[in-house]
Amino acid sequence: MWRNRNVWIILSGEFIAGLGLWVGIIGNLEFLQRHVSSDFFKSLILFIGLLAGVLVSPMAGKVCDRFPKKNVLLYSGLLRMISVIFMMLALHFSSIGWMIMFTIVIQIAAAFYFPALQSTIPLVVEERQLLSMNGVHMNVSTISRILGTALGGLLLAVVSLYFLYIASFIAYGLLLVATCFLQVSEEKSLTGRQQGKKANFSEMIPILKQYPLVKISLLLTIIPTLFLGGFNLTVINISELQNDSTIKGLLYTVEGISFMVGTFVLKRIAAKYDMQKMLYAFSLLIAFAHVSLYFADIKITSLLSFALFGFSVGCFFPTVATIFQKTIPKEYHGRFFSLKNMLDRIMFQIVLLGTGFLLDMIGLKNMMVVFGAVSFILVIYFFAKESRQSVTVQGHDSSL
Repeated sequence: MWRNRNVWIILSGEFIAGLGLWVGIIGNLEFLQRHVSSDFFKSLILFIGLLAGVLVSPMAGKVCDRFPKKNVLLYSGLLRMISVIFMMLALHFSSIGWMIMFTIVIQIAAAFYFPALQSTIPLVVEERQLLSMNGVHMNVSTISRILGTALGGLLLAVVSLYFLYIASFIAYGLLLVATCFLQVSEEKSLTGRQQGKKANFSEMIPILKQYPLVKISLLLTIIPTLFLGGFNLTVINISELQNDSTIKGLLYTVEGISFMVGTFVLKRIAAKYDMQKMLYAFSLLIAFAHVSLYFADIKITSLLSFALFGFSVGCFFPTVATIFQKTIPKEYHGRFFSLKNMLDRIMFQIVLLGTGFLLDMIGLKNMMVVFGAVSFILVIYFFAKESRQSVTVQGHDSSL
């Protein structure tokens, strides 16, 4: 895998893009804290961008299956660069309206970029290397998140917000250059593009029914989304609860390092345990991480909670990604990952708005107890349902 030129291009591009993304997110949080006092209104602003991503997802799926994936990556990368210009205008005019335009454009770009990237990975590595590639790819994303948030916090302390977005703009430009050197075999994706001309997004529904493990994985993804959907708002509130601005960087760092530990541990245990049972186990750990944040006013407890969450999702997401890539036929990858992206965004919208509302109404501690209870109920419900129906998992490969 490491001798594959395309692998290095994808990983280096993801690292650079991640730096730009998280430097920009630190800037976004600072901008929102300066101009918006209500957590609910903060979540509403972010919600608008996610909604735009959902609306274009069906089209994005067909585009990814119909056209060369490299072209989709290039155009979506260019759109990312354009979005940063809107944020610079928001800073210049102190305008929430321009920030909303920024969130819309960057989420539309993401709606095309991530399904195209997930569809490209199985075309550039062998099937037996998918779990390793997904784990390494997510680790690179995590490292860029840790360094990006640290760099963003450092820049914020010494320079103006403009420089954060200039750094983000440069990073997206470098990603665009790196993507130009990507070489994807068009012969492997030709069938998908031919079928994409006549296929509808709705065809994914019967496909999902054929693969029970895929459906289970999609449903269980709701649980980490309950944490991730309001992640930034949660971090801000923990910082305010402890009256410590430095805790934000520590929480991001601890969660990121734990995520990488999780992907490493997963590679060691994946061949020994059933994937379906592991998904349930990691979901329970995430639920426990929710509940443990009832003690978020204690510094060490909040750090341990984020460490537990990071470890759990570090095992959860590479497993889920590998199941999807190996089980779903390649000619449907574009539409499937676009559908997944759309479902994720819908859940993010619901959780984001719910997080903002609950933070204003009942506070962080009680909100986390609610999220934890919902997570435990979901795991018990799905596990009991599958046990009663005695579902036989299709597409399972012990080499995962």
